[in-house]
Parts: sequence; C-alpha cells; structure tokens
Amino acid sequence: MAAMQANGGGAAKNNMFVDSLKDSATAAFLVAVLGFFFLPLKTDIASGGLAITYRWPLWISAILIVFGGRLLLNLFVFKAKTPATQIIGDKLAGSSARLPGLGRYLGIALFGFAVILPFFFTTFFPGQQRQYIDLAILIMTYIMLGWGLNIVVGLAGLLDLGYVAFYAVGAYSFALLAEYFDLGFWMALPLAGILAAFWGIILGFPVLRLRGDYLAIVTLAFGEIIRVVLLNWYEFTNGPDGISGIPKPTLFGLEFTRGEGGFADFFGLEYSTIHRFIFLYYIIFILALITNFVTMRLRKLPVGRAWEALREDEIACRSLGINTTNTKLTAFAIGAMFGGFAGSFFATRQGFISPESFTFLESAIILAIVVLGGLGSQIGVVIASVVMIGGIEMLRNIGFLSQIFGPDFDPVQYRMLIFGLAMVGIMVWKPRGLITTRVPSAVLKERKKIGADMVAQGEGH
Repeated sequence: MAAMQANGGGAAKNNMFVDSLKDSATAAFLVAVLGFFFLPLKTDIASGGLAITYRWPLWISAILIVFGGRLLLNLFVFKAKTPATQIIGDKLAGSSARLPGLGRYLGIALFGFAVILPFFFTTFFPGQQRQYIDLAILIMTYIMLGWGLNIVVGLAGLLDLGYVAFYAVGAYSFALLAEYFDLGFWMALPLAGILAAFWGIILGFPVLRLRGDYLAIVTLAFGEIIRVVLLNWYEFTNGPDGISGIPKPTLFGLEFTRGEGGFADFFGLEYSTIHRFIFLYYIIFILALITNFVTMRLRKLPVGRAWEALREDEIACRSLGINTTNTKLTAFAIGAMFGGFAGSFFATRQGFISPESFTFLESAIILAIVVLGGLGSQIGVVIASVVMIGGIEMLRNIGFLSQIFGPDFDPVQYRMLIFGLAMVGIMVWKPRGLITTRVPSAVLKERKKIGADMVAQGEGH
C-alpha cells in the first residue's frame, strides 16, 4: 500500500514537472514570436534607406529568461493544485486586508518625505539635485492628474479615455491668457481650471446615456478632437509650432532671475537655478494636496456618496431618487477642473507647449496609474505614480544591462514593453489594483467587510 502511494506521489510529481515544462515552453514560444520584430531586429536610418542590425543574443536571452523564470514559478510557487493566480491573489488579498492601518502610516511617511524632499536632495545629492527635483515635480504632476481622474473613473465609475483633453485645455488656457491678456500664472490658474471644468460639462452631456465601451470610445474621440483642433487652428493656437515664452510663476512678484530685484537678491542669497525648481515643486505639491483634500471631503458629502452609488449600480441609483445627470456632470466637471490646474502648471513649468504633449498615450498613462493603484484609492495613485513614472525614468541609470546585452543596448527603448508587462502582471495577480481595500464614505453603526465580488470596484468594509 505504501509502495503504491509512493509510486502515485512520484507519478504526480513527474506529471507536474512535465506540465511545468510544457507551460514554460509555451511562454518562451510566445516571447519568441511576439518579440521577433522588437528584440533581434533593429533598424537605423542610413544613406539610401534603412540599415538592419541583427541582435540574436538579445532575443535568445529573453527566451531563456522567460523559460527559466516560468519554470521556477511553476515548480516552487504554482506547485499547488490551486490556480497560480488564485494563490498569489489570496496572499496579496490577505496582506491588503491589513492595509487600512498600514496605509495611514504609509501616507503620513510619504507626506513627511514630500515636505522635505527638495532639501533632502540638495543635502545628500548636491551634484544631481536638479535632476531628482525635476523628476519629483513630474511624479507629483501625475499624482495630481491621477487623483483628478480618480474622481471620474474610481469614484463615479465612468471610464474616461480622453482625460488628456482637459490637461491640454488647462495648458493652452494659461498660455493664451498670458499671450493675449498678459495675465500671470496666479491670475490665470483659476481661469484655466474653470475653462477645463466647462469643457468637462460639454463632454458630460453627450455621454449621459452611454456606459462601458461606448463611453470609452466617445471620451477617446473627444480627446483626439481637442488635439486635432489645437494642431490645425493655426491662427489661434499656433498649430504644430506651439506657444513659447510662457511666463514663469512669481513669489509675491519676485522673479527667480539673476540680478537686482530677483528672489535671491531680495533675500540676500547667492543666485542658483535650483531655487526655481524648489519653488515649482512646492507649487505642484500644494496643488496636489488641494486636489486630495477636496476629493476626500467630497466623498463624505452627498455628491460623493452619489458617485459611489452610481459606480455600483446606476439603475439602483436612479431608483433611490438620485439625479444621475447631475451626478455624472459634477464628476466630469470636478475631475476636469483638476486636470486644468495640472495643465496650467505644466505650461508654466515647461515654458513651451505644443499639441504633441497631449497625445492619447498621456491619457493611457494616467488611466493606468489609476487602475494599477486601485480604483478609488488615493494612496494607490501615489504608489503607482512613483513606480511607473519614477521607474521609467530610472531606466536611464541602469548601466549594468549594457554589459549583459551589449554596449548598444538602451533600456529606455523598452520602457513601453516593460510598462505593458507590468500592466499584464497586475491585471493577472491584482485585477483590482495594488490597493484593493476602501474606506467607506458612510457607515451604519459598524464597519462590515464586504467581499470583492459584491461591489463594482475594490472591496468594502
């Protein structure tokens, strides 16, 4: 009997090993096919046409890495009969169940670091502080955009693929107001937000009866319409040439320039260009904090609870007497307003804008930040922005990969491939985002945990 059990156990192990080999070979084959035109073949512009460079070692290395990694996962991680996605999903769900308390401390720690971030880099990275502060400004901009889109997608459940349009409206509103009416940043900032909110309402009316894929298509078209208008209305927007000479923000009238009357001269400091970067960082930091504060306050008001009710079930929302028209329009308008604020800041930070800065890829990145972080989660947007935007920029500093794949290997060229793999991995193992738990806006007597299958987005308590 014992011998039979031993034989049965050995047969099961052999079958598992054979299945693991088959699965790993399938994954390696897919990488070989899908990556054939990206990894082993490289085209460069040369006289008379294109020159093709063959990089077979890179292609073979990718196949072997995927085969070996998948085999190890199958043998040591996915060895139970339970499907692999369920195993990892259960582990991550168990850890996320303790996340509300952890999230509070994590939020406090991130906030504290964000307050002192410029001085941290100027103290410990004196030669690279400008680069890191500029990266922090970029990350903070995407955090603000993610929080703005989170109102529309995460709270109201309205899939918006054209959010970059409001970003563009805010940027061009400030640039045109500064060019034609000589308005400064602080005067044009609220006007840019109001104009973006107005366009959010204009978008909201045609899509009141649309849901899901149809809503996504219309919002995508709206974003492309705005970009095409900016590109072709040359007399008003300067077309593809863009708008340059956008004024920089001032601190109570003090400009960050060299010489008499500037910020450094007024305070008796030695002039440094880093002063302007620190000032820009704190501007976007304060704007992001305002976005988060307003969003959290709105969630506790009737309009915020109406957003969440609309997200869960629109029919039930109507049956409760909630005006779904006003609910959708407020979500679009408020989300667009914050996008306009971020666009206005982007214009003053860059000093130059053009339609090429507001393509669909920007909308996709912002939406990916919201989805990866967890729909409706504020701290999730922060984590996803740091990982995605900061991670992609850090690829430029990975030098050891060129020693493995050759001196011509540039990891930045594969940032979208890495981005796509990260999206696939998150959707497989954490389909509801990195942060799946939600703090309910209103509770009756006590908080009760609700399974993820009982709500549209994330988990309740």
